[in-house]
Amino acid sequence: MFRPALNQLKKVSLTAWIFIGIILGILSGIMLGESIIPVATIIGGLFLRLLKMIIIPLIFTSITSGVLGIGTSKNLGRLGLKTMAYYLASSLIAILTGLFLVNIIKPGVGAELGLTADVSTSDITAGGLGDILYRIVPDNLISSMARGEILPIIFFCIILGVFISKLNDRHRILMTDFFNAGFEVMMSITHFIIWFAPLGVFGLIAKITATTGLEVFHSLGLYFITVLAGLLIHYLVSLPLLVIILSRENPVRHLKNMGIALLTAFTTSSSSATLPLTLECAEENAGISNKISSFVLPLGATVNMDGTALYECVAAMFIAQVYGIELNFTAQFTVVITALLASIGAAGIPMAGLVMMTIILKAVGLPLEGIGLILAVDRILDMIRTSTNVWSDSCGTLIIAKSEGELKESRFNINH
Repeated sequence: MFRPALNQLKKVSLTAWIFIGIILGILSGIMLGESIIPVATIIGGLFLRLLKMIIIPLIFTSITSGVLGIGTSKNLGRLGLKTMAYYLASSLIAILTGLFLVNIIKPGVGAELGLTADVSTSDITAGGLGDILYRIVPDNLISSMARGEILPIIFFCIILGVFISKLNDRHRILMTDFFNAGFEVMMSITHFIIWFAPLGVFGLIAKITATTGLEVFHSLGLYFITVLAGLLIHYLVSLPLLVIILSRENPVRHLKNMGIALLTAFTTSSSSATLPLTLECAEENAGISNKISSFVLPLGATVNMDGTALYECVAAMFIAQVYGIELNFTAQFTVVITALLASIGAAGIPMAGLVMMTIILKAVGLPLEGIGLILAVDRILDMIRTSTNVWSDSCGTLIIAKSEGELKESRFNINH
C-alpha cells in the first residue's frame, strides 16, 4: 500500500520539491504568523550552516582543480591564452552589465521588510582599491580559512594550482588526482546538501513571510526583472556583438546551430550535462574543428559562467539594498572581483550558483540569511543563466576557431 506511494514520491524532481517548499513556506508564514518562526528559524538555520560548512573546502578543491585543468592542457600556449582572455572578458562584461542595472533599478531599495543585519558596514566599505588588493594576499592561510576570508583563499589556490602544474609528471599527476578527487568528494557532499534545499527553502521563506508578510515578493519581482534584463542583454546584445566584432560570423545563424544544446541547458540547468550536445552542435552544425571544440568547450563548462557571475553580482547588491547596507565603489569592486573568481569555481550543476552565492556574501560581509530572499525565484533564473553560460561557451569557441583558422568555410559568414 505504501510502496506505490513511496515510488511516486521518488519520481518528484528536486525542482518540484523546491517549489512545494516555497508554497508551504508562504502559506505557513501567512496562516501561522509568528508562531512558525522558532521552527522555521531552526530549519532554515541548519540549511545555512550546511552551506557554510562546505564553502572553504569547496573553494579550495574547485579553484585548484580548475587551474590544474588549465595548466596541464597540451595546448595551453596561444590557444589557452585566447580561451582564458575571452572567458575573463565575457564574464567581466556580464558582471558589469548586472552591476549597472542593479544600481539603476535598485530593486531592494525602499523595501520595508524590517530586516536588520548584525554587520559592520565600516568593515565592508572601508579602505580603497589598494586595501582590497592588500587583503587578497594572505599572511596566514589557516587564519584566513578560520575567519572565512574568501579572496585570500582563492588567491592561494590559484598560485597553488599554477605551481603544481610545473612539477615533474609523477608529482603533478599525483597532486592533480588528489585535488580532482577532493573536488569530486566535495561535489558529492554538495549534491547531498542541495537535496535539503526544499526544507531550507521552507524554513527561510516561512520566517521571512511571517516577519514581513507578502511585501517581500514585490521586491523579488523587481529583482527577478533586473537579473532577467541583465541576462537578456548579455545573451542577445553583448555576446552577439563579440561574435560580430571578433569573428565576423553571423550570431543569429550560430544561435540556430546551437539551438538544441541551448534548449537542453535551459531544461537541465546543467552546463556539464549539456556538454556532449554542445560539442556535437559546435562540430556538426557550426563547423568548428574538434581540435578547438574539444579544448575550449570542456574548459568553458568548468570556468566560464557568465550568467552565474551576473546573477551573483546582482543578488549580492540586492541583498545589501534590502538590509539597508550601502556598498561604496570599493565594496562593489570586491563584489565584481569575487563574482568573477567564484564563477570560475562554480560547478556546472543545477543550483551551483546558489552555493557560490554564499562565497560572494562572505567576501563582503553580508548576512547569509539574505539567501532566503532570493530562493523563491532562484530555480527559474537558474535555467536562464545556465543557457547563458552555454551560449557564451559556444560564442567563444566560434571566435577562437575563426582566429585559429579552424572554422570550416560556410554560407553562414556574415560577409556572405
